[in-house]
Order: sequence, then structure tokens, then C-alpha cells
Amino acid sequence: MDDEGVDDAAPDTPDRVESDRDGTTPVRRRSTRVMLTLLGIAVIVVGLDLLTKMLAVALLDPGVGVNVIGDAVQLYLVRNSGAAFSMASGYTWILSCIALVVVVVIVRYSGRLRSAWWVLGLGMVLGGAIGNLVDRIFRAPQPLQGHVVDFVKVGWWPVFNVADSAVVCGAILLVVLSLLGYDYDGSRTGWAARRDHHDAPADDATDEVQPRTEGGSHA
Repeated sequence: MDDEGVDDAAPDTPDRVESDRDGTTPVRRRSTRVMLTLLGIAVIVVGLDLLTKMLAVALLDPGVGVNVIGDAVQLYLVRNSGAAFSMASGYTWILSCIALVVVVVIVRYSGRLRSAWWVLGLGMVLGGAIGNLVDRIFRAPQPLQGHVVDFVKVGWWPVFNVADSAVVCGAILLVVLSLLGYDYDGSRTGWAARRDHHDAPADDATDEVQPRTEGGSHA
């Protein structure tokens, strides 16, 4: 996935002029595409999360483990009043408010993203936050205090669900991108900038003009 930059100072082109006539600009259209992509990723995560939770509630007995890969991986249905991986139990309403804030902030600032990898990571975090928020809003015992359905147990790790996995994987991806120097706006710093600089001579070498010979060959 390639990062896409924005050049606000680009000269007028037929595409830019035409877009200005209908009240839009390339930058605005690009921001719209970014937001739609982000929401599309989030919708996929939410759909998978809700589907797997419905199947878990319908097919699994609470507290009874079903071995998938020996004792290492089990399907184990529990109701979680806390955050991801059963942490912070008893603070459901606070976690619900935090999830709402996270969702609003990600959507609000999504138009500034110019990195496809950042869009993927934030889309996963957004989808995971919405998935568990749906449980907290609509499941028992009451709105904003509903218990989240968890059903995957791996070794000693606390029981989790698809939404938890999406949040964690998305967050790890964002941390790795930040450490490597791939910024949300498509720019590069640190290691990423040095890598681009190091690769530049090899790319430029292919553009060198071959020397031109004049006249015919001499015996």
C-alpha cells in the first residue's frame, strides 16, 4: 500500500478547474476517499465482530471450553464488564465514554490522513472500538453498561474477541509506523527518510541518458 501526498500549491489543471466548478477540489475529494476507506475497514471489522459474537452466544455454553488446538486455543464464552482482555472490570460506563471519544476523534481527523497504512491501522482501531461499544450500549444489563461478549482463549492470555484483536493489531501497526518514521500525512522521517535517501541513487541511475555517438565508425 503506497502513501499518497497532497500538494496544495499545484498549478491549475483541467481536472482541478473542472472540480472547482462543481464545488469540490482534489484535496477535498481525496479526504472523502480516505474517510470512506477508513469507514469501510471499520465496517468489515464490526461485521466480523458481531457475526462471531452471535455465533458464540448461540453455540457455546458459558464457562465451558471447546478445544480448537488442544488446550492451547479454546472457544470459551464469557461476559466481560471491562476493557479488552477482561481488564478494568466494573468500569463499563467509563469505558463506553472513552470508546465514544475515540470513535469521534478518529472520524473527525480522518481527512488529514495521507498514508494508506495509517488508514488501515486507524480503521482497525475504529472498527474494534465500535464493535465493543455496540455490546456496551445494547447488551444486558443496561445501556452503556452492557457486558462485552468474549469467546477466544489462547493459553494464559485473557479471553478476547475479534474487536479486541483489531484494536491491538491496529495499535501495534500504528506504533511500528511511528517508530519507523512513516507519518500519518504521508511524510517520512527517521529510518523511513534515510531509506528513501539511500534508495534514491539506485532509482536515479535508471534515468541516466546514454552517451550519443556522432558520425560513423572508423576503421
